[in-house]
Amino acid sequence: MNKLSLVFAFLFLGVALCEVTEFGFNPDEVEPVYESPPGPRPLGVYFEPDDMDDNPEFQSRVVGGTSATSAAQFPYQASLRTAANAHFCGATIIGTRTVLSAAHCTVGRGVGAVRVVVGTHLRLSGGLSHAVNRIVNHPSYNANTIAFDVSIVQTTATFTFNNNVRQIGIGSAHVGGGVTAIVSGWGQTAHPGSLPNALQWAQLTVLTNANCRSRHTAGNAQLVFDHKICTFTRVGQGICMGDSGGPLVIGSNVIGIPSWVIPCARGFPDVYDRVSSHRNWIISVM
Repeated sequence: MNKLSLVFAFLFLGVALCEVTEFGFNPDEVEPVYESPPGPRPLGVYFEPDDMDDNPEFQSRVVGGTSATSAAQFPYQASLRTAANAHFCGATIIGTRTVLSAAHCTVGRGVGAVRVVVGTHLRLSGGLSHAVNRIVNHPSYNANTIAFDVSIVQTTATFTFNNNVRQIGIGSAHVGGGVTAIVSGWGQTAHPGSLPNALQWAQLTVLTNANCRSRHTAGNAQLVFDHKICTFTRVGQGICMGDSGGPLVIGSNVIGIPSWVIPCARGFPDVYDRVSSHRNWIISVM
């Protein structure tokens, strides 16, 4: 099999690096700079977020995005943190003690190793940190194919809803191509790169799955399952490492969960799990 020039990678960074040739994963094109969590874990690439705090580039500005100016701008946004308060994935508030995220963010992590921070647009300050008492990963999640990349995280205490903290609807309609959606997160602003302090957001265009597959290599196109949804607007704009699990939103509903990319914003569609495809399961475990 010819070595593919492209590499799919999880947006969350915390897994042992290894080659999966049948899906076109090229370990020579990524840097293993994250410490992996204990226990079973997905394939991918990690970096240690604590290392970013002293990097002068962290104040730079999702790739090609705009800095949020207040927590009230994205009150449904949450951050999954380590016990040491290091951001590792995004999440979306969908209930009084429930956030929606990606399974590759939470597989291998116990409840004591995860905190949920809400009510701030700044990664390094503000907000309220909540302990977690339940993590449910989709039973069909597959770390090799990145299928069913969905998880539910529940906190021990209820959120206090206000202008800075609000839940958002769980999308039920199938979204087709040509629609504008908004993504937000604290992921890298370039790859390789660093994490921003201010939450980044961008308007992206949703693609049909057929269009999305046609823009990827044959191997990576196999990973764009029907329960995925893709976005692409232009080269130099899109999601990146650290944006995993966060919200892709249209109006008052979350429609996508950032799952994997060709890192990052190189001209290939970003791939999310389609919330409408998982809505019944999400509601059943809330």
